[in-house]
Amino acid sequence: MQGEGLLRVTGDDGERTDAARNRRLLLDAAAEIVATCGAERLTTDAVARRAGVGKGTVFRRFGSRAGLMHALADEAGREFQQAFMSGPPPLGPGAPPLERLIAFGEASIARMRLDGQILRATEQQGGPDLEHPTQRLVRLHLAILLRGIGASDPEVGAYHLAAVLNAGLLLHLQDDRGMSVERLTASWAALVSALAA
Repeated sequence: MQGEGLLRVTGDDGERTDAARNRRLLLDAAAEIVATCGAERLTTDAVARRAGVGKGTVFRRFGSRAGLMHALADEAGREFQQAFMSGPPPLGPGAPPLERLIAFGEASIARMRLDGQILRATEQQGGPDLEHPTQRLVRLHLAILLRGIGASDPEVGAYHLAAVLNAGLLLHLQDDRGMSVERLTASWAALVSALAA
C-alpha cells in the first residue's frame, strides 16, 4: 500500500480557485470554533463570521451544518488515511501486522483528543455511516492486518475493531468514565494480541 492509491474522501478535482479558497477559509474557521468552543457551538453563522464570508457561502459550499461537519471529518480522515497507508512504520507499511494493528488503535485513540468532537458530532447525526468511503477503508485495512495475524474471521473482526474505535465510545470512556489514553491503548493492544492465531 503506497501513497499513490489513496482514496479521495472529499474535494472536487478542478475546483475553482475562489471556491477552493472559500472552502479552506470555512474549514479553518470551523476547526477553530470546534477547538476553542466545542462542536456544539459550531453554527453556520459563527463559521461565516469567523471566515469573513456571507452565510450563503457556507450553505452553497456545504449545504448545512451537518455537511460542514462531514467535510471536517473527511479532512481529518484523509490525513489519518495517509498516515496508515503510506506513513512510516509501525502505523504505515513496513512493520509486522500485529505491530501495525496496535499502532492503528493507538493512533485512533490519540486522535480523538483532536478530532473526536467532530467525529462524534457526525456520528450523532444518524449514527456512523458504515458505507462511507473512510469507514470502508478503515475496515478493509483492519481486515488485511487481521488476515496477516491469522485471525479466524478478518471481515467480522474488522467490524468489531472499528466499533471499539467509535468516536462517541472513546470520548465517553475518556471524558465521562475517566479512562486514560494509556489505559485505552493498553486494552486495545491486549484485544488485538488476543486475536492473533
